[in-house]
This record gives sequence, C-alpha cells and structure tokens, in this order.
Amino acid sequence: MVSPMLSTSRSVPALLTIVTIVAMQAACTTAPQQPAQPGQPQQQPQPKPQPQPAEPPIKMPPPVGPVTVPPQPPAPLFTPVAFDALPGWRQDDLRQAWPAFQASCRALAAKPDWKAVCAASRTVDAADGEAIRRYFEAYFVPNLVRSADGADAGLITGYYEAALRGARKRGGAYQTPLYKVPDDLITVDLASVYPSLKGMRLRGRLSGKTVVPYGTRAEIERARIPGKELLWVDDPVEAFFLEVQGSGRVELDGGETVRVAYADQNGHPYKAIGRWLVEQGELTSAEATAQGIRAWIAAHPERRQELLNVNPSYIFFREERLPDPSVGPKGALGVPLTPSRSAAIDPAFLPLGAPLFLSTTEAGSEVPMQRLVMGQDTGGAIKGAVRADFFFGFGPQAADNAGRMKQRGQIWALLPRPAAR
Repeated sequence: MVSPMLSTSRSVPALLTIVTIVAMQAACTTAPQQPAQPGQPQQQPQPKPQPQPAEPPIKMPPPVGPVTVPPQPPAPLFTPVAFDALPGWRQDDLRQAWPAFQASCRALAAKPDWKAVCAASRTVDAADGEAIRRYFEAYFVPNLVRSADGADAGLITGYYEAALRGARKRGGAYQTPLYKVPDDLITVDLASVYPSLKGMRLRGRLSGKTVVPYGTRAEIERARIPGKELLWVDDPVEAFFLEVQGSGRVELDGGETVRVAYADQNGHPYKAIGRWLVEQGELTSAEATAQGIRAWIAAHPERRQELLNVNPSYIFFREERLPDPSVGPKGALGVPLTPSRSAAIDPAFLPLGAPLFLSTTEAGSEVPMQRLVMGQDTGGAIKGAVRADFFFGFGPQAADNAGRMKQRGQIWALLPRPAAR
C-alpha cells in the first residue's frame, strides 16, 4: 500500500524542500572534518561500540537445612598385635602371675573358649618362666584395648584389703556399724526380662506395689538399719574406705581376726569424694589421694559427714572366715585375688578372668610397671575399656601404694587363639 503523502505529483517539490532543510540541520550539528596534514595518515572514523548483551542474573541455590555431619564410627575395642609389641613382656617374671592365672582357669575352664587353653595349662611347669611364656604365646593373642574415641591410654588406680579394729557389740570406741544386706533391699536381674541388659541389676525397695530407689548414704546414716549390724568398728573414715575397697579384715577386741566381704550395694552410683574436693577448690588433683583426703578430714572434722555423703553409694558386707591370712579376698570372679597380679576391670568391655598385660608406672612415680595380671574383680568406680584397678594386697604398704596409685597406662587383653578354643 502507498502512503497518501506520495499519491499526487504536487507533493514532490514539498518533499524535496523538507529533505534539504533536514540535511542543512544535520550539517550544522556535525563537527567539520579536519583536512589531513601533509605527511600524516588520514584518521579513519572509529566504529561505534556495539552494545554488549546483558549477563544473565546469578541464580542463588535454594536455601538448605543445617548440614549433618555423619558421626565417626567408634574405634575397635581390640586390635590384635604381636607379643613383641608389649613393652616389658620379655622382662616380666611370669612365674609370679601363674598362680593367679590358674585361679582364673578354675572359674573359666568350663566355658567353650577356655576349655582347651586351661586344659593345656596343666602340663606347664610352674617353675619354668620361659615355658610359661611359650604357653601364652602359643595359646593367646594380645589385643591392644582402645576406648570408643580411639584412645589407647587410660587411668590405672589401686586398691587393697583394708584393716580395721572392731567388736561384735557396740560400745566404747566401736560406734560405727558395718551392715549386713537389709531385708527390704530388692535386686532385680534385668537380663531376665531384657537379655540385652546382661549383667545389669536394678536395686530398690517396695513402696506398696512400686519399686522405688533404696536410701542414699545420707538417708541410711540418718535412719540407720537396726538389727542388721554385722560388726562395729572404731573409725568412720576407715569404714568408708573399706566400702571403697570392697573387702577387709577386722581385728576384733577379743583377738580374733575376721574378713568382711562385699555382699551387695544400695543401687546408687559411686561418686568420688576426692574429685568433689578438687571441684570445690579444697584440694588440687595431685593432693586428692587417699592420704590427702584423710588429711583434709582431720583438718575439717566438722565437715566429715558432709564429705562422705557426697558418695550416695553404700556397701553391705558379709563375714567370712580367715583360715589362711596369706590368701587374698575373693573378687567378682569368685576366686581369691593375688597381690600385684590381680586387677578389677569393667566387664562390659573386658572379659572377667582374662589375662591382661599392663604398661603403666609405679604408684606416684615415673618408674615403669609392666606386668601380666588377671582381671578377676570389678568395682563401682571402674568404668570404661582402658581402665583398671590394681590389687596391692594387705597391710600398711599396700594401703599406702593403693592410695597414691593414679597413673596413666595401656592395657592389652590376652584372648584365646581361635584354633585353641
């Protein structure tokens, strides 16, 4: 279609006039081009910059929730190693450990894993240390013990068989009772209901038809347990430490000496009074030994019961005959403990009765102590995989060493070789 403005011949002159005017205006607004100087090249007009295409907008990723870091798998409890990896293994006089191992075998020989190895031990000459060493190397595999976080060093403490003075009747200096198991204490084996809770027990008492917690130490001290006094002793602090050790000997006023052994517990967890004194700023960590705690009590007699009540756990005892004073008390395995060759462990991690090789230091020193012991006992304060309580025996020296024993150390569990089971 043709525009109406070009439809007649009379429009042509007018159109030419308009074009001329527009051209003149364009000439007035455009800078005149300078003539090129002689000898200089004529500049070429610069091309106009081309518009750049716009960059696409940056798209942000959609918001996400908090990042969850997957938990690290726990370190293996046991790592098999060679016997040569055990520091001091060749230097240890295994003849001293052999009676303790034979005691373990009396309790373990009927178990499938132990039947063959315990039977083979009967042919070993107990007086030949190298023969004993060859036996362990042939029938066992040492396993470095680690905690769940991978640490292979832990706390090694000590305990002993306590010595007290007492009487069968209250009177004079004998005012502190050692109790038998109360009639109203109920113990429920949780494994009978939940097999996965093997080894765990619930303790309490009946209130109507409900099982409620048994009394704490403070409540027992206030209310007493009339009629259940086993013996009366002359020192409440030594009675407390007897509970911590789990067993002891009481020299009666008539000259007889009897053994008191762990019978049961009130169900409350053990809490260390030494740690509480450190937390309160009363002692430093280095001072929080049995000796340091006794000294603090002597300096603060008015706070004695306050301190003892920090530990809500309470131990009940039974009396045992003492036909041979050289024989140690029975541990949790049910066999007598051997001084310097028995230890208490946590059976949730280490097999009760198994040989263990300890690498630690002597009580309160840096002198190496590396030896084979048997994990024949347990204790309320002994919790964790790399944890052991070394049994020092009976007497003042044993008590002194146990009180100062708070060392770091490693543990290797000697487990029967699969072919020997």
